[in-house]
Amino acid sequence: MTYNAVAAATSLAMEVARRANEIEAGRRLPADLARKFADAGLFRMLLPASLDGHETIPTDVAQAIEIIAQNDASAGWCLMIGATTASMANRLEPEMAREVFGAPEVISAGVFAPMGKAVDEVDHWRVTGRWQWGSGAQNANWIAGGAMITGPDGPMLDAEGQPIHRMMIFRADEVELIDTWRTSGLCGTGSLDFAVKDVRVPKDRSVALHSDRTRVETPLAKYPVFGMLALGVTAVALGNARGALLTAGNMALQKKQQGSQRTLAERGVTQNDYARAVASLSAARAHYYECISAIWATLQSGQEATLEQRARLRLACAHATHVSADVCKVAYDMLGGSAVYLDNDLQRRFRDANVITHHIMVAAPIFELAGRVLLGQPTRDALI
Repeated sequence: MTYNAVAAATSLAMEVARRANEIEAGRRLPADLARKFADAGLFRMLLPASLDGHETIPTDVAQAIEIIAQNDASAGWCLMIGATTASMANRLEPEMAREVFGAPEVISAGVFAPMGKAVDEVDHWRVTGRWQWGSGAQNANWIAGGAMITGPDGPMLDAEGQPIHRMMIFRADEVELIDTWRTSGLCGTGSLDFAVKDVRVPKDRSVALHSDRTRVETPLAKYPVFGMLALGVTAVALGNARGALLTAGNMALQKKQQGSQRTLAERGVTQNDYARAVASLSAARAHYYECISAIWATLQSGQEATLEQRARLRLACAHATHVSADVCKVAYDMLGGSAVYLDNDLQRRFRDANVITHHIMVAAPIFELAGRVLLGQPTRDALI
């Protein structure tokens, strides 16, 4: 029977919504809810069939994350991190991929940024470092962190003179979790710091996402790795914005301003603002799914995604994420002073949306990067 990621996410949506305040207050995804995500197969969406993964098509991956994020953005974020981190399996040797990702209940987390240092010790790397933004790490069995490869004379460089770095995959018991996560938004993601000191990592338990070839010959394994991460981030933003609009629309049917007999929904200014927000979000979402599907069709035909396709996907992701933040502000402003209270989830939607826009995969510099490609300017494309 074919796995249905959208149905799996839908089956958990009501519980996520019911526990949104608990997630926010706990500053992490509860362990039992993370386990339910794992039991539902959601962390295995991007794993290959050879590892009993579901090889879920990218549009369904996005929709599954959207559904969870519509009910709580932090929960959607932790799902996104766990699912996309697992895609490292496609670049590991089969035996190591099974060691790390073979167990059906496994959960992984990781940070691509090369904040660590890895010293070459023949068959191992000796790794020391501290990483920020370790979303979902409290629930993970394996935690990965990017590290600069260091030789006797300092950082090693590639043929283009750029530092060489790889993702090092650590067992959870090798990692120190440092409780730094007190933030304005995405409070429930548990995106704390983590650190290791002189941990020995087998060389075949490391991955260069931007340069290692895939060991799995499927269209999904060949989907641009940073495009997949970006579309996951954006799925959280889109789901969060849709949740904000639904909340604001339902409240507008009941709320009346002081001295008025009309509900907000009966006021022309509300109707105008709400309709424009719905249209903006719908248009950005349609463009986003169009770009996801264009790359998928190319890969299914046996070809590689072009640089322009990859840049357009990154542009669509950044655009949709920023539109989502704008939409959350419209929903927040629409309800006036009542939206500032902590028992109104619009304040959380607004805060979460404006944290998501700062993720490196969708932050403002992506517009410049995409523009360089679309205007035919020289561009280092390894991270597109």
